[in-house]
Formats: sequence, C-alpha cells, structure tokens
Amino acid sequence: MLFPAMSSSIALGGLVGWMLVLTVKHVIADFLLQNAWMAMGKDQRTGWALPLLVHCAIHGVLTTLFVAVVQPKLWFIGLVDFAIHITIDRAKGLCVSHFGVTQGHRWFWWLIGIDQALHHLTDFFLAIFIVANS
Repeated sequence: MLFPAMSSSIALGGLVGWMLVLTVKHVIADFLLQNAWMAMGKDQRTGWALPLLVHCAIHGVLTTLFVAVVQPKLWFIGLVDFAIHITIDRAKGLCVSHFGVTQGHRWFWWLIGIDQALHHLTDFFLAIFIVANS
C-alpha cells in the first residue's frame, strides 16, 4: 500500500467522496464534539495532555469508523489521523502557550488558519491513500 506515483491517476469520484466524508468528520470532531475543556485545555502550558488526547482520539475513532465501514482493511487510517492530528494540535498549543496568544493577539487567526489548513491537507492525503489502496 503506497501512494500512487505522481503520473498515476486515481478515481476522481472516490477522491471527492472521501474528501467529503473526511471534511464532515472534521466538522463533527472539531466543532460539534469538541467542548471548551478540550478547545482551551489542549493549548495550556500544563494540563494539556488529557484534553488533547481526548480531542484527537475522537478524530481517530471517527476516521476509523468511517473508513472501516467502506474499506475494513484500511482501519488503521484512524491511527494515522490521530498521530498527525495530535502533532499539529500540540504544535499549535506550544505556540499559543509559549507566545501567550489570545483572541486579541495578531497571531491568533494565523494559527487557527494554519492549523485548519494542515488538517485539511491531512484529509486530502488520507483520501488519496484510501482511493489508491481501494
């Protein structure tokens, strides 16, 4: 199971479908199921681990469920999503806590934008991997 060579083609319908599924999963996990304890807790200097783990576990579990329903052999994609999500969110949390970034800080929206862009790029590459290995 590898990513296709750059000259390879993959099914556009599959790619669009998985992007939609993973985008809906992202909205559910990041906005519907993430509470204030997770959202604020994961960016603190101390006590960040449990809120971050719970938040990223929600992402991993949802990804595993969605993928396992259609492609059971790719169930492990949820673990990959978890690992990448926790890395991105912890990096953002370190920036927030180290530089004292709050909503009034000029970097606040930059960090939110970069964080979300990295998550969507992750979903894009996961979608490519899923379609290429279907």
